[in-house]
Amino acid sequence: MSHVSANTPFQPLGIAVLTVSDTRGFDEDGSGDLLSARLTDAGHALVERRIVPDDIYRIRAVVSKWVIRDDIQVVLVNGGTGFTLRDTTPEALTPLFDKAVDGYGELFRQLSYQSIGTSTVQSRAVAGVIDRTLVFAMPGSPKACATAWDGILAEQLDARTRPCNFVAMVLPQGASCASRQPKTTPSEALIVEEVDA
Repeated sequence: MSHVSANTPFQPLGIAVLTVSDTRGFDEDGSGDLLSARLTDAGHALVERRIVPDDIYRIRAVVSKWVIRDDIQVVLVNGGTGFTLRDTTPEALTPLFDKAVDGYGELFRQLSYQSIGTSTVQSRAVAGVIDRTLVFAMPGSPKACATAWDGILAEQLDARTRPCNFVAMVLPQGASCASRQPKTTPSEALIVEEVDA
């Protein structure tokens, strides 16, 4: 954990939004709309937005492609965090985490308790770091997405938040998104291109 100085400037991040749903298209994706609006209003860049069905391997496929991109520092996933048979977002993401951010789910449920009471125990909001990319998963309702963004993410994705925030984990000191250090070596990049082909 690095402490933030009082004169640290805002640093925009590249953020991708993934909606997990068997039924929603972009016209019905109020949660994706909310997250996209919140992050751009905050000064970050919406790099990509997708919708995938509640399927472990489709979720992993999209997130795995995004975390190796140099222009994406954060992935926001909404939907699939409940307890039904089709809710598989935590199972899709947690094996990919290099480190889990346990406090995110704990704080999300604490904030959610204020509005939905004990029903918050049915939320399996999870977060972690994959190859220096932050991944946050939250329930798929617009209200839950607002809780996650307004109560946690807006501050933790702002380089000015003191005493500390997540930005230093995904950007080299003093770097902007445009000059982010590559995550792969040239030989690794060739392997990735061959796999994607």
